[in-house]
Amino acid sequence: MAPRQLPPLPQYWGDVVTRRMCATAHLDEAFAEEVRREFVADRLKANGLPLGVNLLALVRHAEAAVRRRTSRDARLGLVLLGLVAALSGALGSLFVGAGAGWWVCLLAAVALLGCGAVLVCRDEHRARQAALEVQRGTDKPQDLAPPVAAEVEDRLRELRRANVLPYDERFEASNPFVGSGRKIKEVVWESIDVSRPADSPTGGKLTIKPFDVIDLHTYVAEEMKHIVGLEGLRAQNRLYVRGGSVPFLPELLPDPLRRPVARIPRQYVQSAAAQPGAGMRTYLSLEMVGEAGNIVVSMHLRARLLPPRLSWEVAAYVIPPLQARFDAVRYVPVQGFAYWSSLLRFGASRTWREVWGAPGRISRRRTGRARYARELERRRRGIAKQHEAYDYGATDSLRNRCSDWNAMGHTERMDSRDTFLRLQQGVLIATERFLQDHHVDTGDFDRAQQVISTQTYNISGDITGTANIGTGGQIHHHGPQASGQGGG
Repeated sequence: MAPRQLPPLPQYWGDVVTRRMCATAHLDEAFAEEVRREFVADRLKANGLPLGVNLLALVRHAEAAVRRRTSRDARLGLVLLGLVAALSGALGSLFVGAGAGWWVCLLAAVALLGCGAVLVCRDEHRARQAALEVQRGTDKPQDLAPPVAAEVEDRLRELRRANVLPYDERFEASNPFVGSGRKIKEVVWESIDVSRPADSPTGGKLTIKPFDVIDLHTYVAEEMKHIVGLEGLRAQNRLYVRGGSVPFLPELLPDPLRRPVARIPRQYVQSAAAQPGAGMRTYLSLEMVGEAGNIVVSMHLRARLLPPRLSWEVAAYVIPPLQARFDAVRYVPVQGFAYWSSLLRFGASRTWREVWGAPGRISRRRTGRARYARELERRRRGIAKQHEAYDYGATDSLRNRCSDWNAMGHTERMDSRDTFLRLQQGVLIATERFLQDHHVDTGDFDRAQQVISTQTYNISGDITGTANIGTGGQIHHHGPQASGQGGG
């Protein structure tokens, strides 16, 4: 049957979230500093996964924004020094009765203040143009900002293909999949008997083909994209390691005084799937970025083969859309009178504040970075000389910290539920096919599948209360809850 001919409709770009975050880096100084501190600055803690975000593009734009503001503040600091000198000269001339000198100094002060206004408006203009270009342009976001250090970019590329994630031990009891968002489901599916051979078509019984957890994980990962019909689904085995156990795996921590690497030889990932190590377990991670990147759905599975039975450990998470502060670029006038009048109003209202506050901002940056460097150096001395234990695990992901559950609309909730159900059904279908290929009788699996298929993923309502997973995966709430690791 020939495809139906229909008029095309406007479509979202697949990297809308990345573009919004890059644009915000130019308009929000605090956010740009946060990105730089996490991905560019030296550190010991591991980074969270870049779920649905092009970190290479974001870091480039954040670094460009930080450098531009640093340069602006240095110039504004000189303007302030000149302004203070001019005003001091004016006062001195007034006391000695030199009227001409007083006017000269006063005019110099006005001229310097005008220079400050020009610097403020020029910086804001460049920031707005960069934000609008990345938000509305057709070029890739990472091509719209200069590269950062090669070492940083190589690390970011590795992080995008990470097959290992150290997590902070404080989250072991609640969410070892740090940065994956809100927990929607956590369950162990009913176990099935895999010791009975299937019937032979010619009579009698077939011989079971030996298999292990690695074979099952690999089969499911390869077959999922053909089963569920979700374009862009990423399926891979990933080793999750407690932060305190990182030093026991030298391939993960080549240098105890640096952050862990993002990729290790796959044999270690497979080893933890077959036989978990000390604080080390391998999960099959299924990750799906929703339309335009607004939501990120992930399901983490671990097959548990304890002959004669097989079971699946399942944990499902969702990251909601971005917070409202990432919509700031939408309210920036594009061009014409509205743009320039807005820019002039900004300069008129912010010039004195920016000029007067320049030395304070410069001092805070230097003091903060120096304090961080001293703390890092102290920690490294403790690790190297006193053999202190250190938790290298990540505590969250940038994408999750920037999310807001209140921004989760009807479309996102329905898409998330559909994705979860497709993933669940896909894992069941792939498991059944795997068992059939290995000549295992699936009668017990059919019985367990009926129970598993009745479990649902409740993503309705405002999940801000203390949520407990109840029967069938339903979420029950018991009063207000302070914002936690999974919050926006």
